Amino acid sequence: MPGPLEGKVALVAGATRSAGRGIAVELGAAGATVYATGRSTRLRRSEYDRPETIEDTADLVTAAGGYGIAVPTDHLVPAQVRALVDRIDREHGRLDILVNDIWGAEKLFEWDTPVWEHDLDKGLHLLRLALDTHAITSHHALTLLLRTSGGLVVEMTDGTAEYNRDTYRVSFFYDIAKAAVLRMAFALGHELGPRGATAVALTPGWLRSEFMLELYGVTEDNWRDALAREPHFCISESPYYVGRAVAALAADPDVSRWNGASLSSGRLAQVYGFTDRDGSRPDAWRYLVEVQDAGRPADATGYR
Repeated sequence: MPGPLEGKVALVAGATRSAGRGIAVELGAAGATVYATGRSTRLRRSEYDRPETIEDTADLVTAAGGYGIAVPTDHLVPAQVRALVDRIDREHGRLDILVNDIWGAEKLFEWDTPVWEHDLDKGLHLLRLALDTHAITSHHALTLLLRTSGGLVVEMTDGTAEYNRDTYRVSFFYDIAKAAVLRMAFALGHELGPRGATAVALTPGWLRSEFMLELYGVTEDNWRDALAREPHFCISESPYYVGRAVAALAADPDVSRWNGASLSSGRLAQVYGFTDRDGSRPDAWRYLVEVQDAGRPADATGYR
């Protein structure tokens, strides 16, 4: 049986690992052709210096039932992004889904460090990775996306607009980066909506990324062992949960109702009925407000 996204073409910018990989794989599972981009390849690692590669992601997309295509791309270099979009145009003549997930700045921010004490070069580089990459990619890709009616742009961030409005997020540079991506989706919604496309901001919850699992010394199979160290990790979710959120949005014929909105994987799971791979439906942002930030003992009962 063909998947709901059979014949659709997606670009997941920043698909090497974490949410980007989960999104690419779930789009593939729905039948899409997925261009997976990033700087880490089997021949060369990026400055992030981790083992995950875009070729591995593309293979996972194909194994899931789609068609994965790995294209090494530095999204800070406009010429590379332009060449990427030109290739998609030559090979398929359309782009239906654009996911701006470029980040790779986990090693650049300093927790609870005021701007005057934070390393300035790292902070400015974080902003370039978080913002310039998204703007450059949208600039070059949206003309192709608008060629076919019904296109979807997903701006990936950390935190909903409501949560980030009221909550200081990590540091000056991190806070600005995540808030600005939310605003990017809002602005794109105004520019794309009248032209037949939809833009949204989307956040996962507490993500069990490769980096986070390593930090806690666990794997996806035994991640609950990390609760002894961090009990609130009980609300965490796999990268495939937010991937299923993107696939659900992309398959929704009424997706324009979300145009310009700030969404989360947990909220969309309630609307579309999908689950994480373990069958749960974690609602991390409600949990953070009602349990963790409220100083209550960790207990995800009723939030999964």
